[in-house]
Amino acid sequence: MSATPGHRVPDLGRARVAGRELGGEIDMAGQLRPYEGQRWRPGDTPRPTLQLDDVSGIPFLVDVAGVQEYQHRGRLRAADHDVYVTVTPEAGGYEPYCRDTLHMGAPEHLVADPIGPPIAVARACTAGDTHTRLVEVARDAGGMTVHPYMGIEDVWELAAMLSVDSRTPVRVISPPPPVTWIANDKALFDELVARVLGREALVETRISRDAAAIETDLRMMSQRHNRVGLKRTRCASAMGNAVFASCDVHAEVDAADAVQEFLRRTEWPVGEEVLTVAWLDTDLSPSTQLWIPPLDSGEPRLDGIYEQILKGEEKVFVGSRPSTLPDAVNQELATGALLVAAALQELGYVGRCSFDHLVTGDPKGEFDVVFTECNGRWGGTSTPMSLLDRLLHGPRPAYRAQDLVFPELIGASLTDLLELAGELVFHAESGQGRFIFYNIGPLHGHGKFDVISIGEDQDDAERGVLEILPTRLGL
Repeated sequence: MSATPGHRVPDLGRARVAGRELGGEIDMAGQLRPYEGQRWRPGDTPRPTLQLDDVSGIPFLVDVAGVQEYQHRGRLRAADHDVYVTVTPEAGGYEPYCRDTLHMGAPEHLVADPIGPPIAVARACTAGDTHTRLVEVARDAGGMTVHPYMGIEDVWELAAMLSVDSRTPVRVISPPPPVTWIANDKALFDELVARVLGREALVETRISRDAAAIETDLRMMSQRHNRVGLKRTRCASAMGNAVFASCDVHAEVDAADAVQEFLRRTEWPVGEEVLTVAWLDTDLSPSTQLWIPPLDSGEPRLDGIYEQILKGEEKVFVGSRPSTLPDAVNQELATGALLVAAALQELGYVGRCSFDHLVTGDPKGEFDVVFTECNGRWGGTSTPMSLLDRLLHGPRPAYRAQDLVFPELIGASLTDLLELAGELVFHAESGQGRFIFYNIGPLHGHGKFDVISIGEDQDDAERGVLEILPTRLGL
C-alpha cells in the first residue's frame, strides 16, 4: 500500500516529473554513481544487518543532554544474527530487557573505541577489534547490510571499506549522501517542495548567505508577521533556530544585534545559507512518517500521521502521539507527503523519512497546511512507531511516546524503573502491560529516558505519561 487505510493515494506523476527535472539540473545521476556498488535493493540476498545510530551529521546535538547514549536506539531495530555497534557501553540490564521482556532477539553488540567524538559511531567501526569483527561477520555470511540512522558520508565510506576488506557485497539501506542532504538541508528541501506543490505549501521564507542580507530579511519579514525566526539549514529539534517578536527586530540596530548573536551562538560558517521564516502562531505541528523504497521497487508508503509534542517558544520536540486531527486535515497531510516523497524517490531516496508540517486556521473548518522541514533519517517519532509495529500484531493502539527528564532519577537504573513500574511494564509474550522503556542510556547521568505509554484510548495513553508513571516512580 502507498498510504495508511482511509487515505486516498494521489496521482504521483506530476511529483515524479518535478523530482526528475531537479535531478537533471544538478546531475544527480552523476553524483550517485560513486555509491552504486553499495546501494540496497529489496531483492538482495538476506544477510546480517549492521544497525548503526550515528547522529554526527547533525550540528549541535552535542548540546543535547545524554545524546552520546542515543546510539543505543539501534538496538531497537536489531534482531537475531544482526550486529549493532556503539561507542558507549549499554546501560545495566538493557540487553536482558530487550531480549527477554521485549523478545527482540539476541543480536551481537560491539563496543568500539572512539575515533573522534563519541557520537561518530561509523568512524569508530573503521579500525581496531570492531572493524576486524565486522569484516569477519560479513565474510562468514557472504555479505552484510548496513542500516544507519542517517545516510551520511561516514556510513557509506564504512560500507565500501567493509566490502573491500571482506570481499563481499555490503549494501546500505539509506539514501546516498547527495540525496540525504537534499532531504535534510532546509533550503534544498524548500526548493523541492516548491517544485512539487508550489510556494504556497511553505511558510514564507527568505534565504541569504551574508550577515547584512540576513539582517535585511529579518527586518522585512518582521513587517508582515507577529513573530519571525532564523534557521540554520541542517540542524534538528530546533537546535539551530531562534525566534523573535517582530517588534524587537524592526529597528536596524536591533535586527543586527539579533542576527550577530544567532550567528555566533550557532557557529555559523561564513557563506552558509540561513533561512528567515515567518513564525506562524499555531500549536498544531503534525508529522507524516514514510518509508521510501528504491525507485521501481514500489511506491512510497505512508506509515502514520502524528501530532508532535513540542516544548517552549522555539518548539523543541519531546514526543509524539497518533493524530487526532480531523480527517480532512489528515488527508491533506497524507496527499502532500506522498507527493513530495515520490519526488525524493525519483532523486534516489531510500528508507525512513518524515516531514514536519504546520496547520493554521480552524482544523474543523477553513485551514491551511504547510511543510516546514524534512527529517531524512530515523527519529523521535519513527523509532517508537516502528518499535510498536515490531512488538505488537495488528493495528497500533492509542499511545504517547515521550522523552522524560526527572532530576530526582539521576543515579537510577533501568532495573529501578522496571521494579517501580511493576506489572505496568509491557511484556511482549503476553501482550500485557502499559509502559515500554527505551533510550535508557541518559537515565543514570541525567535522569532522562524515553517511554511509550499504551492506553485503552488516547486520553488513557496521555494519562499514563502525565500521571500514572510519575506516581509509580514516586515523583
